[in-house]
Amino acid sequence: MLVAKIGEALVLALGMFWQVGWSLVLGFTLSGVVQAVVPKARMQQLLGRDGVREIALATGFGAVSSSCSYAAAAMSKTLFKKGAALIPSLAFLFSSTNLVIELGAILWLLMGWQFTAAEWIGGVVLIAIMAVLVKLTYPAKLVEEARRHVDEAGGHDHGSMEGEGGSIIDKLRRPATWIAVAQNAAMDASMLWKDLLGGFLIAGALAAFVPDGAWKALFITSAPPAVQTIGNALVGPLIAVISFVCSIGNVPMAAILWASGISFGGVLAFLYADLIVLPLLDIYRKYYGLRMMLYITAIFFVTMVLAALAMDFAFSALHLVPVPNPNIRRDVTLFAFNYTFWLNLAFGALALYLWWLDRTHPMDHAHHHDHHGHVHEHEVTAEA
Repeated sequence: MLVAKIGEALVLALGMFWQVGWSLVLGFTLSGVVQAVVPKARMQQLLGRDGVREIALATGFGAVSSSCSYAAAAMSKTLFKKGAALIPSLAFLFSSTNLVIELGAILWLLMGWQFTAAEWIGGVVLIAIMAVLVKLTYPAKLVEEARRHVDEAGGHDHGSMEGEGGSIIDKLRRPATWIAVAQNAAMDASMLWKDLLGGFLIAGALAAFVPDGAWKALFITSAPPAVQTIGNALVGPLIAVISFVCSIGNVPMAAILWASGISFGGVLAFLYADLIVLPLLDIYRKYYGLRMMLYITAIFFVTMVLAALAMDFAFSALHLVPVPNPNIRRDVTLFAFNYTFWLNLAFGALALYLWWLDRTHPMDHAHHHDHHGHVHEHEVTAEA
């Protein structure tokens, strides 16, 4: 019985990966292109105030950056250290883990376009709510304390790999730029693979081992709708906190939760909460100090719950909440020569090409990334 359940969990995890594999390659490639051709020094100069313009710019920069929660935390710290104001630094975090293309693609494939829309619209709502909360509670002394702490912590800034001068099109025509793209994509993948693997395995295990009755009890499905909606929005982030899974790796688990009875807002709160998983909270403590970590955690939790409730209310009012797929466990394990097969074949070839470029032109890693302890930014150089 146990062996059969373990086998079922592994098959489910593999099936989920097959459904979304091509979109991961697409996301890593796009992130690599942006990192290779967009100067980060200029980015940091634009974010020194807490104004609407700076917040909007940070949101845009985050949307085209890496989707890895840990990489986003490292880059956000670099922006803050270089002089970016607190709200743009936090806006970058929310944007880079909620507004990226690959996350939306995976949500669409596994859960429907409504979740993609709610994730992207909700990402903007998250940033707006966070900005208001920080402005209302702005801890000036705590921010200065955090700046001193991050300066004393030292470390290497997250480097960028940019082609020499010229337009973006000119840069993309240069072989050195594509070497940089491959190196950045490989770096993102190396930072994310453990979280992706964990996300798929956790989702597979939950689908195989946890009975629907247990989920229904946790999600208080028998309570009045208003109580269930609020309760699920509060429970969703707590499940994410202890799951240790990042922004993309938690999508398969979200699909299982959705099929098991959690509310629309509860699923969204779970998806939004990838920035407060336990390893990241420890990283915030190392970067900014304990008191700032506690402040960020409180602001993020309240923001995530409020944004999830707002999206639940809006989509319910517009009758856009999709019907859960009770056959998600079966559907993800079905193999067919359909669009998923051909997309995986095409993007698999692209992944092999980028892997080959990275292997033949290795980057110079000053430090490595460790999800379970420190997060070091990488200094990298492109070879012509």
